[in-house]
Amino acid sequence: MTVPLQPSPRIVAIVQARMGSTRLPGKVLADIGGQPTLSRVIHRLRRSGLIQMVLVATTDRPADDAIVQLCKQHAVAVFRGEEEDALDRYHRAAQFTRADVVVRVTSDCPLIDPEITDKTIQAFLDHGTDYASNTLRRTYPRGLDTEVMTAQALDQCWRQATKPYQRVHVTPYIYEHPEQFTLHSVTNAEDYSDYRWTLDTPEDLEFIRAVYQRMGNDGSFGWRQVLDLLEREPELVTLNSHIVQKALHEG
Repeated sequence: MTVPLQPSPRIVAIVQARMGSTRLPGKVLADIGGQPTLSRVIHRLRRSGLIQMVLVATTDRPADDAIVQLCKQHAVAVFRGEEEDALDRYHRAAQFTRADVVVRVTSDCPLIDPEITDKTIQAFLDHGTDYASNTLRRTYPRGLDTEVMTAQALDQCWRQATKPYQRVHVTPYIYEHPEQFTLHSVTNAEDYSDYRWTLDTPEDLEFIRAVYQRMGNDGSFGWRQVLDLLEREPELVTLNSHIVQKALHEG
């Protein structure tokens, strides 16, 4: 369904965030070296050279008022919508921002790297596809996940996705239907997919806090510096390497 983009498409990063979490409630505001998780994600995305706007898409539940307040402190746009139907929330947020290109990042990725995010966006633009990501075939550490799609692809996904997990996880309908969408996989020459840099459990939080502490807590480091750190201190990997990622159908 590839639709040509305008010469200078409006590229918006939408970060989904909510206080509810089955394994680590409130993780989005957990302290990491003196700043909340969500602040870390926002600051790192703002270092992107291609993203023109960062917006946080949260829910309309009272518990998420704290997220709205944080966004105000950082002068970040926020959109509120349905909690369980994250796809609807994303779709409406994209319409709200008038995005041509939507970059999906989740708030449990405080080590998200603007270099990798920009690489994924640029590959999407260069190949002219409906969707590109570095998760179709994982070679990067989990926690650097970036998905890029046209607003038209997101709209079609919103209209046609019916299974509950497709609504909760936003994009499965797109990559499960390659006959409807053109897809591009962004990969790294070396496979680091065994590394777990995402935040979903107390063990993950311990690992991420250790990384930030070793880096001086300023947040300006890149993913390659984290790799170097883990080469020097391989024991850090064991903090959360035993954690099993939840399957899509588990929510």
